[in-house]
Amino acid sequence: MTVNQARRLLVAAAVITTAFTSGCSLQETEESQPRGMSASQSGLRFIAERDVSQDQVAARVGETLITVEDVRREAVSLGLVDTPQALLPTDQLFRETLSDLIDQRLLALEAVARDVQDEEVARQRLAAAEERILGNILVESAIASAVTEDAVEQVYEEQSRLAPRTEEIRARHILVETREEADEVARLLAEGSDFGQLAAQVSRDLATRFSGGDLGYFTRTGILPGFAQVAFSTDEGAVSAPFETEYGWHVLQVMDRRLQPRESLEAVRPNIVRFLTLQGIDDLLEVLRERYPVTRVAGRAPSALRTTEPSAVPAEDIDTPEEAPGQDAP
Repeated sequence: MTVNQARRLLVAAAVITTAFTSGCSLQETEESQPRGMSASQSGLRFIAERDVSQDQVAARVGETLITVEDVRREAVSLGLVDTPQALLPTDQLFRETLSDLIDQRLLALEAVARDVQDEEVARQRLAAAEERILGNILVESAIASAVTEDAVEQVYEEQSRLAPRTEEIRARHILVETREEADEVARLLAEGSDFGQLAAQVSRDLATRFSGGDLGYFTRTGILPGFAQVAFSTDEGAVSAPFETEYGWHVLQVMDRRLQPRESLEAVRPNIVRFLTLQGIDDLLEVLRERYPVTRVAGRAPSALRTTEPSAVPAEDIDTPEEAPGQDAP
């Protein structure tokens, strides 16, 4: 038994939610039903006949179908794949997901045979599942409208324009143990010795020694304070006088100065998509809160935490509409 199978067996009471998710993107014929099904079962779509081509059928369970798209949709909903069309019937993951759906369908069919769907608790849970799924579909639509390539690029350009760009330099150094050695390095460089070759010969910094002492680009806060102070006060192309840090004596040369390049769009795309997604959901809910008045009855704050105004009726006995986003309810 796979992990997914075990999970479904533990929540077998909820398997009938498949009624609202199976085949929602495929044409369905709701007028006809499998033999032996009562009229009270007409609202359960997973047992309705489905007009699909033979090559789209992944399995037959009783008189019902599970399609290739059903399997792909389930894999996406479980976070097993990001691109549903990349999941092929020959893949092991496809076969495992199909096995799980078959088990789920078997349980659901037996539940229908026992008229579980007519029980009050089942009707309530089916209604809750329908509400949740319809809401999710609406959210997905809102997100699709909010998270477009144009919107992503617009946010990227705005943030790039507003974000401050920090100065950074590229420098190389030679690290020695004593002041005398550093003075000798400075003398050799002044006489024309090659900085990179000298670093390879005498520098004690093993991390940069064989790359000519190159430290790459760094900001004032990205390196030792004493080193940064000398580096950022040295002109581009110039060699510093010997100076000491906790690691020893240095002689450095500034190779380049620039403003930090902004991050690429692809590097920050996940953050922008997350921002636009949350913004799209918030905008949708703000409109809906204005369209549908909400009166919170249960779970309100204790009266001691609410501001009271002089009134003939105690404030805690007055129900007020739920506040719109950005306004804290008292």
